[in-house]
Amino acid sequence: MIHAVFPGSFDPLHNGHLDIIRRASSLFEQVTVAVLNNSFKSTKLFSIEERLNILAESTRDLVNVKAQAFEGLLVDFMRLQQAQVILKSLRSSGDFDYELHMAQMNHHMYPVETVFMTTEAHWSFVSSSRLKEVTALGADISQLVPSASLQALHRKFHTN
Repeated sequence: MIHAVFPGSFDPLHNGHLDIIRRASSLFEQVTVAVLNNSFKSTKLFSIEERLNILAESTRDLVNVKAQAFEGLLVDFMRLQQAQVILKSLRSSGDFDYELHMAQMNHHMYPVETVFMTTEAHWSFVSSSRLKEVTALGADISQLVPSASLQALHRKFHTN
């Protein structure tokens, strides 16, 4: 059984992420969406619990997908999960330049392979940080995020 781990902050989950998760679920027997609890990142909008709930709601139809929080090194999480593959999404060549070095470092620390999946072109401009910014300014992002993310974003930014 090949177990893939798709790591990220998912703050918030968007349709580009969801597209990768759905496609990966048809390629791997098990997919764990590893939600990073990064104590060094001070710009978190959603708590770990909120992000896990959004992921659970958005992937409930995918029986081989689970979401789990982690802290620390991804390779340590991989070892605990007994996972063989790190799944990374690429939107542009700039993503590849960064992710290639990370993949090489991870492989050096633990015998794990990194598989790169390209984002569908129509999602390539979508990023969590950009979504937070435009949502705060009142933009309609309903076509860019799953329903659970949209509702959570509206609660954060549009509650009086």
